[in-house]
Amino acid sequence: MANKNSKWNPSTKKLVKELHSNLTIDNINWHKFKNDSDRRSAELLISAISQIVNDGEVDDIQSLINQALLWAKKEIKDPGCPKV
Repeated sequence: MANKNSKWNPSTKKLVKELHSNLTIDNINWHKFKNDSDRRSAELLISAISQIVNDGEVDDIQSLINQALLWAKKEIKDPGCPKV
């Protein structure tokens, strides 16, 4: 059920959800984009925005933004698949 006191209108939430879906790196395109710092940063930032419009926890939002900054500055990279 929708929160009647939400400061975000339904169309905003819908747009954020669509953009989140579009930017998410799924299992189909993971190997193609896993090391693309712009894609990884964008995915994390839209996740943070999604948390904001859905009343997420401030610590979670901050963590997503900090991780996005690390990717944007190319200070981290994907560690790769674990060796079995």
